[in-house]
Amino acid sequence: MGVSKTRGVLYKIARLLGDFQAISSGSSKKVAKRAGRSVIGRSAGKTMRRLFK
Repeated sequence: MGVSKTRGVLYKIARLLGDFQAISSGSSKKVAKRAGRSVIGRSAGKTMRRLFK
């Protein structure tokens, strides 16, 4: 496993831990904020991909 694959796995784990932390905090506001930012991030990524393809 190369460095880039290891880095990718670590980033995925970090995202999952962030999701878990937001859920375990018990604050629906934090969960909603995290979910909203995730959706916005995905759509921004798709837009950027289309622009620079």
